[in-house]
Amino acid sequence: MNQTTSEKQLSPLGRMAIDFGPIIAFFATNSLLPSDWASLRRIMAATAVFMVATVAAMIYSRLKAGKISPMLFMSGALVLVFGGLTLWFHNDTFIKVKPTIVYSMFAAVLAFGLATGRPLLRMLLESAYPGLTAEGWRKLTINWTVFFVAMAILNEIVWRNSSFNFWLGFKVWGAIPLTLLFAIVNIPMLLRNGMSDPSKQAPVPPEG
Repeated sequence: MNQTTSEKQLSPLGRMAIDFGPIIAFFATNSLLPSDWASLRRIMAATAVFMVATVAAMIYSRLKAGKISPMLFMSGALVLVFGGLTLWFHNDTFIKVKPTIVYSMFAAVLAFGLATGRPLLRMLLESAYPGLTAEGWRKLTINWTVFFVAMAILNEIVWRNSSFNFWLGFKVWGAIPLTLLFAIVNIPMLLRNGMSDPSKQAPVPPEG
């Protein structure tokens, strides 16, 4: 089955579920557990749900889209590693620093692609923007690199200066809207650089 067919089988709702479902499940579990539970107990339970939801998202992507995108695979692997460390050591620092590692890793990969002239953003997103020129890909790569660096710094600021609940709320009500808004803001630039169909824009990076 070719990539185009696989992408058509994945609905916008399905894509949103894959990209943002695990972090929403993380937030919901932490919020809905009994208030008389100790904070660390809720965090451990929510982290376990986060890990299970991430694996489920990867399986769903494989079944529905015929593949697991490189970004989803890398992000999911880090969720399992840092989630596992959180559970093993009973320390929420690991799961809070995980987004910093994810954002920094994506920024480093894209920066390396820019430095070596390789179209790594296209490989990571596994979707070609219809008609986008080489200059458009270069600008988009620069934009996402800067965005990832900014998000890594922002995550560090938030988790180091706030409670776990505030940080987790930021992940759902701050990081997700910022990621979607950033993707939308790029559309005019993409259209100026040859993209013919904005409805076929590649999926945004998964939020971890």
